[in-house]
Amino acid sequence: MTLPVRRIAGKRLAPVCGRRYGAVMEMLVFGHGYSAGYLTPLLTARGWNVTGTTRADRDRVTAAGAHALLWPGQEGDVRAAIPRADAILVSTAPAEDGDPVLAAFRDELSRARPHWLGYLSTTGVYGDRDGGWVDENSVLDGSGPRGQARIRAETDWQDLARAHDLPLHIFRLAGIYGPGRGPFQKVRDGSARRIIKPGQVFSRIHVEDIAQVLLASIQKPAPIGIYNLCDDDPAPPQDVIAHAAHLLGLPVPPAVPFEDARMSPMARSFYADSKRVRNDRIKRDLGVTLRYPDYRTGLAALLNAEG
Repeated sequence: MTLPVRRIAGKRLAPVCGRRYGAVMEMLVFGHGYSAGYLTPLLTARGWNVTGTTRADRDRVTAAGAHALLWPGQEGDVRAAIPRADAILVSTAPAEDGDPVLAAFRDELSRARPHWLGYLSTTGVYGDRDGGWVDENSVLDGSGPRGQARIRAETDWQDLARAHDLPLHIFRLAGIYGPGRGPFQKVRDGSARRIIKPGQVFSRIHVEDIAQVLLASIQKPAPIGIYNLCDDDPAPPQDVIAHAAHLLGLPVPPAVPFEDARMSPMARSFYADSKRVRNDRIKRDLGVTLRYPDYRTGLAALLNAEG
């Protein structure tokens, strides 16, 4: 679907990048977590100021180069930051009763005039497709409470965008991996398992590719504002574990049938969906070339970075 793009006198605004009229550009991130930690250095290197909210870990946000605000806790400072922001990124998960950012700051957001508004969603909104392909135009059919909550959150953000002419861009993220979130530690300590569920396949995305897609969107916002963020190579999860073991020169962990695997309810719920996700739009509309187009290149880079 087509979402609003800010226009003045019928002309689309210039991309949001660098400095505007000599002023420092301001980014506000709701829920400054793992992905925002990789976007922030890209922005600060281009002269941006970044402010990020966190529930408790101010040191982590500061270490990434952002100014940290506690939320809950500093609601007044957060409200003051909204109208100053040239770009706003929402990276908080929906709660049972809806999106927490909208619940707390809907009025301020409706009056804000950012040139870019990003919402991080998930490919879980597509639900289970028995290993079939989905793209941004596929019907949303999220399975389970989390998938349905994401669909409702996307709808609520789109409603706000339409009502107040906000330049919303939605990013549906596949499974995220990167430094500190790879399989190597579990393979090394012997806790990794190759859980086998016939036909199961997942899409993935390296966190550095998430950051570069977000930057490309900020610099070159397109009229179509929904993007799948994933690599080019959906694969069974057991193949990723096996490849990690090969890279380490360690034995491949034993196969465990899905029915016999001991997992938390949360971990088991991820196996409810099996699908392949297309990423053509980020390449065509944003000009992105993935640094890690498959898990093999991504894992090799992680291992090389570990030394």
